[in-house]
Amino acid sequence: MSFLYDIIIFKTKYILLFLAFFNKKINLFVEGRKETFLEIAPLQGEKTIWFHAASLGEFEQAIPVIEKIKKTYRTHKILVTFFSPSGYEIRKNYKLADVVCYLPLDSKSNAKKFIEIINPTIAIFIKYEFWPNLLNELCKKEVKTILVSGILREKQLFFKKYGGFMRKSLNAFDYFFVQDEKSKTLLNSINLHNVTIAGDTRFDRVSKVLEQDNFIDFIDKFKNKKYTIVAGSTWAEDEELLVNYINNHISKEEKVIIAPHNIKSDAILQLQKTIHKKTVLFSAKADKDLAGYQVFVIDTIGILTKIYAAADVAYVGGGLKTGLHNILEPATFGIPVVIGNKYDKFKEAVDLVKIGGCISISNQQEFSDTFLKLKEDESFRNLTGNINKRYIQDNLGATTLIMNYLKNKI
Repeated sequence: MSFLYDIIIFKTKYILLFLAFFNKKINLFVEGRKETFLEIAPLQGEKTIWFHAASLGEFEQAIPVIEKIKKTYRTHKILVTFFSPSGYEIRKNYKLADVVCYLPLDSKSNAKKFIEIINPTIAIFIKYEFWPNLLNELCKKEVKTILVSGILREKQLFFKKYGGFMRKSLNAFDYFFVQDEKSKTLLNSINLHNVTIAGDTRFDRVSKVLEQDNFIDFIDKFKNKKYTIVAGSTWAEDEELLVNYINNHISKEEKVIIAPHNIKSDAILQLQKTIHKKTVLFSAKADKDLAGYQVFVIDTIGILTKIYAAADVAYVGGGLKTGLHNILEPATFGIPVVIGNKYDKFKEAVDLVKIGGCISISNQQEFSDTFLKLKEDESFRNLTGNINKRYIQDNLGATTLIMNYLKNKI
């Protein structure tokens, strides 16, 4: 199995080189990795703490731990690696990290060279990134390795009869901090008992949002004390339902803020054309009387979390098709959250739909009915939002558990 895996990695390298000519994201993936060993070179001989995240969502789970470690171990260097361009491109200038780079492809030679250069004091993997050659090198070097906010599923190779090669790589982990009982049970089933159910560190991260100043002057002027829906990280399929609702149902006393996932100018202009209400773009807001508009399209990044603070209700995109985005950010403000119907891989969404803080829709009728009810029934709206607020509060503390474990390990 190990031999077969190495062949797949070898072939993948050349397939990606070919596909990079036709796909911008794959080109970023390939070109970025050409610089990895140059970027980590300054870490050689340093005391380095290595964090690895697949993409942006996993990185958000790493942030609370990075922040605590940076305060506690000031002489150590912080290395953050990403697998995906969507994570790296947004967070490549993260201030608390000394180096941010792509993870090299998991060949034996890359793994050996990478670990020899950084020789980390500890390696911290986030959620579910498992690269056997890298893990085997960490094990050989006796580098302490932990998993944070882990999620394990029965379909993974570790739990198949033919998954011995992958199971062996898990021996590199000194400890597993997982999100739920199911993940712990699965690890126990393959004789791994160094496991604690710590929950998700993102709860600790989003709860801090309430401690910061979330006021944005131009959002306040646009809202003008009126009932406001904030739709965050929307994709085309989300926007189709949203625009239909805007065009057919919202009154003059209702406002909508849309923060699309795709902020390319052609996509933004197309979205604007479909909306029949008075609409303003973030990029064109200067000298505008924002209170006079009904729809505000945020064609920039980095401010969505603060915008949620102005919402009476939130819609979070990606759950209809492409992959649900972060619902904890709006939930922490104690407002109802509406999502699509494909959320089963997101524990927090499963939990919140079950207890009634999050409402799942699958078509236009359900979308419109849900938002009309939330607007007209204030007691229902408040009850739903309070469920979300309590859920966040009840799930804090994962970062503290992890830091307590790390006290004598770094």
